[in-house]
Amino acid sequence: MPEFPIRKIAVLTEEIFHDGGPVAAAPRRRAAAVALVKNPFAGRYVEELQSAMDDLKPLGLLLTDKLIAALGGDIKQIDAYGKGTIVGSSGELEHGALWHVPGGYAMRERLGDAKAIVPSATKVGAFGSRLDVPLGHTNAAYVRSHFDAMEVGLSDGPRADEILFCLAMSCGPRVHDRMGGLAVGDIKAWDGLR
Repeated sequence: MPEFPIRKIAVLTEEIFHDGGPVAAAPRRRAAAVALVKNPFAGRYVEELQSAMDDLKPLGLLLTDKLIAALGGDIKQIDAYGKGTIVGSSGELEHGALWHVPGGYAMRERLGDAKAIVPSATKVGAFGSRLDVPLGHTNAAYVRSHFDAMEVGLSDGPRADEILFCLAMSCGPRVHDRMGGLAVGDIKAWDGLR
């Protein structure tokens, strides 16, 4: 059972009032929660990694709870999510892929009714690397108004033997969305994949 000791957690929140057009009646809110953790696999090849996903489930729930609190605590307001990882330079891309289940399912569990796949990005990066975490609607992947990305990173990580795990959520569409497609009001049951 590998351990992923946490060095640091940070929560970033944003309120977007406009994007060059008229000021929105209510700002769009986005938040990201990141954790810098020790990578127990750094510097060596380990064949069997999947079981380590279970060890990361508490971290997924912790970051999800921090995000929900940062966005006001009302899960009905949260309608987009995404996840991502930056693996330090002594690790490999598969170490970031460990986040798929614990990160994605934690958000789905806490949000209750999320049907859509959780968009994801992962990379191996040097100290101070940044990552654009994709966001998509929680219940239908083809809702264009919620396609977005939030840049995340910390100035002091990931160190070579660390992984930066991130979850992100937002409330509402892009401030000036006008690209058509499936509208939130037209989502039907089981639209999670369309």
